[in-house]
Amino acid sequence: MKRVDDFRLRFGKQEFVPIITGGMGVDISTAELSLVAARLGGIGHISDAMVPTVSDRRFKTGFVKEKQKKYKYNVASRDKSPVKFDLERLAEATRLHVGRTMEAKRGEGMVFINTMEKLTMGNPRDTLRVRLTAALDAGIDGVTLSAGLHLGSMALIEDHPRFRDVKLGIIVSSLRALILFLRKSARLNRLPDFVIVEGPLAGGHLGFGLDWAQYDLKTIVTEVIEYLKQESLDIPVIAAGGVFTGSDAVEFLESGSAAVQVATRFTVARECGLPENVQQEYFRANESDIEVNLISPTGYPMRMLKNSPAIGSDIRPNCEAYGYLLDGAGNCAYVDAYNRELDLHPNDEKFKVMDKTCLCTHMRNFDCWTCGHYTYRLKDTTRRLADGSYQLLDAEHIFRDYQFSTDHQILLPPE
Repeated sequence: MKRVDDFRLRFGKQEFVPIITGGMGVDISTAELSLVAARLGGIGHISDAMVPTVSDRRFKTGFVKEKQKKYKYNVASRDKSPVKFDLERLAEATRLHVGRTMEAKRGEGMVFINTMEKLTMGNPRDTLRVRLTAALDAGIDGVTLSAGLHLGSMALIEDHPRFRDVKLGIIVSSLRALILFLRKSARLNRLPDFVIVEGPLAGGHLGFGLDWAQYDLKTIVTEVIEYLKQESLDIPVIAAGGVFTGSDAVEFLESGSAAVQVATRFTVARECGLPENVQQEYFRANESDIEVNLISPTGYPMRMLKNSPAIGSDIRPNCEAYGYLLDGAGNCAYVDAYNRELDLHPNDEKFKVMDKTCLCTHMRNFDCWTCGHYTYRLKDTTRRLADGSYQLLDAEHIFRDYQFSTDHQILLPPE
């Protein structure tokens, strides 16, 4: 019976263990987590989501405080259009986060950065260009374009000296989305180096509607592989979303996938950026505790735990400090929803905003408990302790279990 270790992901003459850790934002996929994957011969993701906040937390910088101080005059205003990121400081934060990670990298693997198009940051085009360029400047091995079609993203860095050398890939949830991206990238004479197909069981934001359950990852992956063969395009396809065991991974590898991307099981690793009290919530979750809702201001459906503090919160929009989801005109769906409820409850100290959430603040505070569909199975990957809590896992243990397990078995950690 085959194991994941019997396969290899190939980029030209380079070979890797075909395991990629997912890029979970706001430093849930930490540098430490990605470095374990790279050391073991796979590929680890970090994320550039809210990178000034991540830099402040990691390196004691003051990017958020500086921005908040600059726009303090605007806190009470409903017009958020004046609030902008300092592009030089944004580049500095990105280079710091990426550069320190790459300096610490050991082993034969690689580290990629997950870059979301939906982080519009009050200036969508320029802020995205800065984030991409700074990551390349800092030596990142690869860039994964996520949360959007990214039809113009590669053009933003076509003049960068590393444009032809760095690994560039895209996350899609349908063949149609991939075709649109390929048509755009073909004009640059630069095809993606990999395609991650993310299915409906993935965590966080989904590329599906509320009818997500009608779709199947294996079907979409097969469609993409067949299309690329038909077009004579040698682009590795990576399956993601619901790959919970090494045997799940082998099924995709045997049917033509070049690798798998996995994230849910790493949310309960010691190297993960989630606070331990939140990790225990993931362990305790049952299937009925997980929902797909529309509270994200991005417009995408989002999978999360029903008891997330972010749901039904009335937190005041903190765009002056954060503002990662403001569009070019200074609009955000949560700002609109909050002001609507404020107008409806002018004399109430507390009220609930049920239809949207302040994603920036709640992600920063780890109050938005996004998760994969199989989060309810995490309790089966570890041991329950005498006090009723669950034992955290080492990232290397989880990686090795994917790499070497058979028969859908999951290796429990040492007591």
